[in-house]
Amino acid sequence: MRSNENLDEIISATEINEIKNLDQLIGLLNQKLYQQGIDMKKQKKNELTEEEWKKKLTPEEFHILRQKGTERPFTGEYDKFYKDGTYKCAGCGTELFTSSSKYDSGCGWPAFYEAMPEKIHESADNSFGMTRVEITCENCGGHLGHVFNDGPQPSGLRYCVNSISLDFDSKDKDD
Repeated sequence: MRSNENLDEIISATEINEIKNLDQLIGLLNQKLYQQGIDMKKQKKNELTEEEWKKKLTPEEFHILRQKGTERPFTGEYDKFYKDGTYKCAGCGTELFTSSSKYDSGCGWPAFYEAMPEKIHESADNSFGMTRVEITCENCGGHLGHVFNDGPQPSGLRYCVNSISLDFDSKDKDD
């Protein structure tokens, strides 16, 4: 890291030239910041109080996103929904999944075989006498659903997500 008139250069020109996409840039920035003692993964960007969440979300969204509820299978808006676009967290708007990774798993909830990089947090969930992996939004901590190892290739994963936890941005803005 080199100081230049109150600006710190943390990425070299060579590293910049090797960047091919936004995800690589974000990953490199996070790595460099971590080397300087700043862990961006621990920096929650959207921390609201429970009262603020109650005002922001509908009662159903609050139950799912903040109280780890689950909508009934085959009832969600995005279960049988296949338009081109991006699925975002209904709590904070963070982009989580693309339509290209969505598939019909037959489970009754929207299913994806891949999440956007560094957007999903995974943790052990031992509720109801089962061992599962809960998925939450990395930004706001909102409960999304669970991830299982029974999905299709290329990942073999099934991100099983509550529709209520999601908003959708269409590629076709006329939708």
